[in-house]
Amino acid sequence: MSFSAADHGMMAHALRLAERGLWTTTPNPRVGCILVKADEIVGEGWHERAGEPHAEVHALRRAGERARGATAYVTLEPCSHHGRTPPCADALLAAGVRRVVAAMSDPNPLVAGQGLARLAAAGVETASGLLESEARELNIGFVSRMTRGRPWLRLKAAASLDGKTALNNGVSQWITGGDARRDGQRWRARACAILTGIGTVRDDDPQLNVRDVPASRQPLKVVVDSRMELPLSARILDGGPVLVFVAVDDEKRAKLLRERGAEVVYAPNASGKVDLAALLAELGRRGINEVHAEAGFKLNGSLLREGLVDELLLYLAPCLVGDDAAGLFNLPALFSLQDRRDLKIRDLRQIGADIRVLARPV
Repeated sequence: MSFSAADHGMMAHALRLAERGLWTTTPNPRVGCILVKADEIVGEGWHERAGEPHAEVHALRRAGERARGATAYVTLEPCSHHGRTPPCADALLAAGVRRVVAAMSDPNPLVAGQGLARLAAAGVETASGLLESEARELNIGFVSRMTRGRPWLRLKAAASLDGKTALNNGVSQWITGGDARRDGQRWRARACAILTGIGTVRDDDPQLNVRDVPASRQPLKVVVDSRMELPLSARILDGGPVLVFVAVDDEKRAKLLRERGAEVVYAPNASGKVDLAALLAELGRRGINEVHAEAGFKLNGSLLREGLVDELLLYLAPCLVGDDAAGLFNLPALFSLQDRRDLKIRDLRQIGADIRVLARPV
């Protein structure tokens, strides 16, 4: 189906509205909606938080009677099922909307085309696919969870230009500058969960929370701790929910962790380590859309080797620290360049004095 320049402009506006929910809608998708009548926007809205009205409802309330005969531009197919809120497809029908244009169909099996089908069956003109790639990117984690049963995993790391993350004595703060660190906090804030390993907890004792940038919620903190060695004094246990994945069955130790507010999940693989694929599947079952991993080179390498990294967020500082320093990823040696792991750079920009690379495995 062909779309006009006006259609493109209106959907772009709806996508900008949807972005306002970037940090707040989890586990729901980020959705924007505008209502247009006689080339004038008569109502607009975006989904802000789970359990609150969807974007279409906000737009319809603002439009009032002017919604009758209007065109609705929605960044995601209107829902057709009863969840925490009533179906948006029914709300659009009740308001007398004439045409509905969706950026993409809903990957949720409970919807999956049924919302648009319900509207079309009632005589509403429907179309889908306008700025679809942009809409998918905005909800890449939600799409991942609905289609693959696991969240989108973004691995963040900071390194020198020679690819080193820390000195061989463990000192790592700070390789990058303040601007890059604040930018990293913004990526933390949009995630549903932050993942790290026991090595990072032991070496750095991180809080693993969002700070220095506005945040209305804190992501779930997740620790990979095969031997259940998490110190009870670790700062990661101070405030906010913590999920500890382990590979040993030690009820006495697990009880102590639970008393510190953590939830312990037993998920061993055949090698006696935490099953990382099972970890992500469990997070998917818990409604986690995006995982932001900040770990050491061992866990980073394991995630890459098992094909679980969807995106790399790398900050490179304009410095060199030497060959003896710690590297980014614990990966096996290669004997042929044909075995290298190719990446596609999605975005490249300077953040303060540092370079930020956003790349995806090919």
